[in-house]
Amino acid sequence: MSKEKARTKVVKHTGENRLTPATLISIYKNILSTRLMDEKMMIMLKQGKSFFHIGSSGHEAVQSAFAYALQPGYDWAYPYYRDLAFVIQYGVSPFDIFLNFLARVDDPSSGGRQMSNHYGHKKQRIVTQSSPTGTQFLQATGCALGALKEGKDEVVYVSSGEGTTAQGDFHEALNWAARDQLPVIYVVQNNKYAISVPVDNELAGGSVYNIGCGYEGLNRFKVDGTDFFESYQTAREAVELARSGQGPSLIEAETIRLLPHSSSDSHIKYRSKEELESDQRKDPLPRFEHYLISHKIKTSEELAALKKSLKTEIDQAAEEAEKAGHPSPSSVFDFIFAPPEESEGLSYHTSLNQGDPVVMVDAINHALKEEMAHNDKMYLFGQDVADRKGGVFTATSGISTMFGTERCFNAPLAESSIVGVAIGMAVRGLKPVIEIQFGDYIWTAMMQIRNELSTIRWRSNNSWSCPVVLRVPVGGYIHGGLCHSQNIEAFFSHIPGLKIVYPSQADDAKALLKAAIRGQDPVLFLEHKGLYRQSYATAPEPGEEDLLPIGKAVVRRRGSDATVVTYGALVQKSMEAARLLARENFQIEVIDIRSIVPLDIELILSSVKKTNKILIVHEDSIFQGFGAEIAAQVAESAFEYLDAPVQRLGGKDVPVGFSPLLEQATLPQIKDIEDKLRALISY
Repeated sequence: MSKEKARTKVVKHTGENRLTPATLISIYKNILSTRLMDEKMMIMLKQGKSFFHIGSSGHEAVQSAFAYALQPGYDWAYPYYRDLAFVIQYGVSPFDIFLNFLARVDDPSSGGRQMSNHYGHKKQRIVTQSSPTGTQFLQATGCALGALKEGKDEVVYVSSGEGTTAQGDFHEALNWAARDQLPVIYVVQNNKYAISVPVDNELAGGSVYNIGCGYEGLNRFKVDGTDFFESYQTAREAVELARSGQGPSLIEAETIRLLPHSSSDSHIKYRSKEELESDQRKDPLPRFEHYLISHKIKTSEELAALKKSLKTEIDQAAEEAEKAGHPSPSSVFDFIFAPPEESEGLSYHTSLNQGDPVVMVDAINHALKEEMAHNDKMYLFGQDVADRKGGVFTATSGISTMFGTERCFNAPLAESSIVGVAIGMAVRGLKPVIEIQFGDYIWTAMMQIRNELSTIRWRSNNSWSCPVVLRVPVGGYIHGGLCHSQNIEAFFSHIPGLKIVYPSQADDAKALLKAAIRGQDPVLFLEHKGLYRQSYATAPEPGEEDLLPIGKAVVRRRGSDATVVTYGALVQKSMEAARLLARENFQIEVIDIRSIVPLDIELILSSVKKTNKILIVHEDSIFQGFGAEIAAQVAESAFEYLDAPVQRLGGKDVPVGFSPLLEQATLPQIKDIEDKLRALISY
């Protein structure tokens, strides 16, 4: 289907029903079970048995309809926190839901690690969900892109409330999905309130259906989400469009919220009695019951008996879940990173093969090409990465020509899109290696990195993993001014679950990048722009199978009078300062940590115990720079070996100016290191 022929319709139920009585009774049981579980969990909250709940009441019809239209375990689902009826219809048992609600160790969503209503189920392909509203859109888009790349007819479902559609990630997702005609369905359940904020205060015109009209190739539907039959009619059509390659769909399902936003909310503060009574008249549960009775599928007495039976089952499921075990406090450190057994097939080297000399940018380019050939599930994308540009620094030059634009392609100019889509591809088993063109502009992707990428393995209790590699050019000394000179390692080092690599020369860059790509953890791979073509960062090129372990530092120069700990562009400057001081018979040991996370503190401590003095040097601003963490660990673990206070040298706590004079005054220079070391030695 061409983009020009995308379907747009406001759906009205025709009265036609193709579902058998048995199916209708099954759907009714799902809607009723959801309602009874809402009620049960609210009672348990009052009993102090759990801490939080978000109700689905009022949303059950549209959720049941879409879950029934999909193929659980084959299609993919990114349900939001109010999607209880969806996940039960999709195959998650009430018992499993209560395990989640009670934070028990056998909870298939997270093993008690996440709040209730954050669903996930590996077998059913319900991808682990988190608390941010809106991040799921881009991940679902990436999952759908993966299905397209792999030639599969899988469909991806993703949902939210209407308030979330005010966020940029929603629009970025629609843009990418419409551009590439991806098999993804965005179901926005519009209950008219984002907690207490009415929809007219959230959206221009108050209509999700209308704000989607600018995306060419996007199928759009507007339905009564309290009417199961109207919703199912739309769900079947949207699924068929997606499965047959006819593009993504946006569904605005008008629903009602019969409960407060959550157990922490009181909607009587901001909703009138008349409005709440009006919503009660649209309740999907009695509407469905009326259909069953009027079509002589069930009598009211039979429905009452069914309700009694289901309530007993739900009470029993809750009681069984209460008996389940709690997570062990000692397990809190499990699955921050991949278990060792996932890397058993990798062979690391402490010394690398010696090929022809290569500059850093070419070493990175060669690593990417070799890994693309090594792994046909690897995809490389970002801004300007495809030929004929091949990246603004030429790091990806020739790759799309060699491997095709199906595997190396340009992404929209949107960092959150690049990271979010990569997450969606990675959870389905692909290997995205993405480029953020400048570290200075990574900040719009922070939510995807901090709350999604880095937490997926831990929060799912190792059910899901997300080994994305993010290549990011960083650093100054290039006359780039304040927005092309930033160092970002200190910000990201505070994020559990994210490895950070920062090489200083070409051979390390190649061997560490290959290790990052073959590993099973998300890695932030920082590449200093000023080192890309520097002669002093040139090194003999390692071989195709040479991998360096992430988290191992190296001694670049041995000495006995003081230790310099550094990384990135400051390695060469520290080496030069040490060379100059050697003329005065001062022997300086220089350690290049190479990896920020994990940090090889053992090598640092062993050097300090020998030299008894340490200077930590980095380019980033000194205040809260990563050197502060190194200094703290040295002070804690080697205080008795120190003959002088731990010293730090970093950039000034100001932005980097465009003028060469301002840049030089801001960033550490060789003389600064030399002077600092001379003072340290003489202490």
